[in-house]
Amino acid sequence: MGIGDSGGASGLFAAMGAGAAHGGNVVEHPGGSGILSYAALKNMVREGDIIGMSEILPNQIQPASIDLRLGRKAYRVRASFLPGPKSSVMNKVEQLDGLPPIDLSDGAVFERGAVYVVELLERLRLTNGVAGTANPKSSTGRLDVLTRLITNEATAFDRVEKKYDGPLYVEVAPQAFSVVVRTGTRLNQLRFHRGTSPGATISEVQRLYSEGQLTTPCAGGQRLPLRGAHVPVSVDLLGQGGGSIVGYKAKKATNKIDLDKIGFYDPRDFWEKIDSSNGWLNLDQGDFYILATCEDVGVPPKYAAEMVPYEAGSGEFRVHYAGFFDPGFGYSGDGAHGSKAVLEVRSYGVSFTLEHGQTVGWLNYSRLFGGSPDRVYGAGIGSNYHGQGVALAKQFKPWQTNVADR
Repeated sequence: MGIGDSGGASGLFAAMGAGAAHGGNVVEHPGGSGILSYAALKNMVREGDIIGMSEILPNQIQPASIDLRLGRKAYRVRASFLPGPKSSVMNKVEQLDGLPPIDLSDGAVFERGAVYVVELLERLRLTNGVAGTANPKSSTGRLDVLTRLITNEATAFDRVEKKYDGPLYVEVAPQAFSVVVRTGTRLNQLRFHRGTSPGATISEVQRLYSEGQLTTPCAGGQRLPLRGAHVPVSVDLLGQGGGSIVGYKAKKATNKIDLDKIGFYDPRDFWEKIDSSNGWLNLDQGDFYILATCEDVGVPPKYAAEMVPYEAGSGEFRVHYAGFFDPGFGYSGDGAHGSKAVLEVRSYGVSFTLEHGQTVGWLNYSRLFGGSPDRVYGAGIGSNYHGQGVALAKQFKPWQTNVADR
């Protein structure tokens, strides 16, 4: 039974009431729109709005998103595509010479520079005005794997329209490293929202920002000016997060990376470290960098956030692939403390020079539907990047600063 079927008030709204339970209280959310959180996502699974070709696992459901899993068949295609109105993903795969399929049951290599399309183990049957937005998971972005959700008849990547009923596919295009994937590997995640405007209002953002709820300034610095409801962040090139390493640059020739091996690889085989120096960094055209914000970033429990990945007015570079920040990220009860936003940076067209403290990205905050969630990001749920500084993907061991570089 889908949400809003013969169960009437059952489904999402019965699970949440008029709001969401938190600490024994029900918090009414004004406006009836917002991002769906953990309890609502669990109920979508239970009611059949999210359907798994194999059982959906409890740890797939995050505070405000659900992890999606690769299915058994992948298709290597000549180029990226969108199916467009009245066309299916598989029709386009056939047109782009994607057959026969690659079997992912025992693992397969996705080669750097190639484009693959994979049917996911999850499909959707959306009702009640719910729509979806997808993004790569943090580890996917930090490996420079371009990952975009596609639906049948899609005219845009990473979007699931209201009332969509059908399978989900993901386009996977490794940029810096070849990677090993298999059925069940999680590369992207899906967030759902209800209503037309889940974004926090300008006045909300101004208040939270002035109170230090969203970011803390760089050491000795001042808060950067807001741009409407968007919160600015700058780049740290002086190591103000602690330690001498301010970032990493991907090496050109490396071995492949098995995405299921956690804490396995020596980062020196894949990355060059970037030390703090005079506060500037030249981004070479086409190279990939891991950097971090100068500010600590916080997401209050009643909100979720995402980073705008590309802003032409800031320069010819992209700063973020994995844009979701769950409720509670970097938040300690009275504001933003101790978690940087990691920047996945690639310069396009021309090389570009960054300077310490330069504005490089913008955070967009959205309200949760129902108010406070019953689960937040952090050590309590085993979040991989809780309290992070500049950090590589979870597949790598920590950088050993007392070992000679290769």
